[in-house]
Amino acid sequence: EPPDTPKDFSCHTQDMKRVTCTWTEGETYLYGQNSPRYTLSKTSSQKMSLCEASCSKQCSCSWDIGQQRIWNVTVTVENPLGKKTATDVFDVKHRMYPTAPLQVWEDSTDTEITLHWNYENIGIELFWQTEVLQPDGKAELHNSSNVESRHKRITVRGLQPYTEYAARVRCGAAKHFWRWSEWSQPLPIRTKEGTPSGKLDMWREITPVLGGRNVTLFWKKTSSFQANGKIISYEVTWEKLEDGSKPESFSFSSVYNSTRIFVDNHSYRISIMAKNNVNFSLPSVLIISGAPDNSRSIFSTEELKEGRVNGTEDGILISWEPRSIYDSYVIDWCNFPRLQPCDLQWKRFGPNTSSAVISSAAFVPGVRYRFRIYGSVANKASLLEKKIGYLRELPPQLDPIVRKLDLTYNSVTLSWDSNLTNESEPGFLRGYHVYVSPIQGNCNLKGSQKHILPDDSVLCKYTIENPEEKRYTVEHLMPSTKYKIAVKAFTGGGETHIVNFRYIDTPYNSNTLYFVFLLVIVPALVAAVCHWKMKWVKECCCPVIPSPNKSKVLSFKEYKIDAEKVLKINDCIPDVLAVDSNAEAQKL
Repeated sequence: EPPDTPKDFSCHTQDMKRVTCTWTEGETYLYGQNSPRYTLSKTSSQKMSLCEASCSKQCSCSWDIGQQRIWNVTVTVENPLGKKTATDVFDVKHRMYPTAPLQVWEDSTDTEITLHWNYENIGIELFWQTEVLQPDGKAELHNSSNVESRHKRITVRGLQPYTEYAARVRCGAAKHFWRWSEWSQPLPIRTKEGTPSGKLDMWREITPVLGGRNVTLFWKKTSSFQANGKIISYEVTWEKLEDGSKPESFSFSSVYNSTRIFVDNHSYRISIMAKNNVNFSLPSVLIISGAPDNSRSIFSTEELKEGRVNGTEDGILISWEPRSIYDSYVIDWCNFPRLQPCDLQWKRFGPNTSSAVISSAAFVPGVRYRFRIYGSVANKASLLEKKIGYLRELPPQLDPIVRKLDLTYNSVTLSWDSNLTNESEPGFLRGYHVYVSPIQGNCNLKGSQKHILPDDSVLCKYTIENPEEKRYTVEHLMPSTKYKIAVKAFTGGGETHIVNFRYIDTPYNSNTLYFVFLLVIVPALVAAVCHWKMKWVKECCCPVIPSPNKSKVLSFKEYKIDAEKVLKINDCIPDVLAVDSNAEAQKL
């Protein structure tokens, strides 16, 4: 192909002595003797070449400019198939492209750095720019004007002590700016150490012991605390407030973040400071009240009832009743409550806060966490409330143990013991479920709910919503029937699947035997006796000559003589007439 017009053709100088022109080479698919030939010349005299071009990734050509400042140059590209040209007209002072500064060095304090470098004077005023790369990756640019001496420098202020930075420098023409030079090589810089700023966050746990109290102190760095160097130690000081005794102090290595001290039952002022190679930080202060004055917040914490709190997607929600007398609140807890001693954590909140979501990467479902809420005023803290809760409740892993079964023909009374303790519960125990079903068929007992198992079999379910109730009677069972029974505890996380059943056989109904005895056995006995004493029964019930006193027919009150019933003879026609005895006859 014939050559294209040279692209990106432009010329510049770096030292006001020599001009370099550059352009991009096009593809002609011709090689060897037929490759494109480039000629750079003055436009007014193209027969006179200014320089010999060299091409690799980019073509360039340089020549000495002497005293000439205005140039009109043309580049010509030619091969056997054609020729193309490109022209550039420029003032050398307007095409300044300085070289990058070399040999940059620095000196620093805790808050500023000064960059130094040497640069040859090229006869024009230069404008300098310094880039400082912050630890967070952001870059800050600082500008400065030309310095007449060969030795250049720029000072950057407002930096953080003992912090890693990276700096580099570039320059451009102050007048008729065309383009920046390349950056110098980045120079890593660490500012010097300074006095620590801010205070450590300190907290305590108080344990009453014989003769006084063990005070475990914890401390941590907060976002407002800046070490401004390498922390080499912590200094803890405590002094009694009542009698103005001499303070006691102890220094700890920087690897520690807690310690324990013993104090008596008086009030104490405890402080801690962080120390680096320059100085101490400001002290963080706690006031420990004397035992009599602080009995509620230290020695009688058991009097506070633990309230329940709930987990959310972001953590565990804690709320409390605000009090106007406190200037801040503190919540403490243990990330791993089953470990002893636990790793106490705490968080501070402002006076207008009455709820907070406590989150931690250590929180896991099924573990009970305890929280204590303190009110703080003038560095003195008092326990206000206690809370317990879960990130998420889980079902109990252990089933209640059924200890006793009391059976009748139509009921069973269950008694059980719970294997769960408050600490081991994976959730708050809400109650129990009793499941019953006959071995053959599904269950439909009166007063129960249906519960369908994965195999589609149906159980009867009874709910006991009182966790303290560990006895229940299932009624309306069938006599002489085999049943399966299970007792499950449930929490806010539900319950586990039923795996093990207990089996019972209801006895025969004794009342049915009793009724059978009354309806069959007794009449049979009576019939046998009657048959055995037939003559006596006949004489008693159906005599040949009825006795007036035994006859139910003779029930008329007017036929009585001296309380004896009288049978009027004209009332019946007798078959036989006889006199019983002379004595009876005389009496009649």
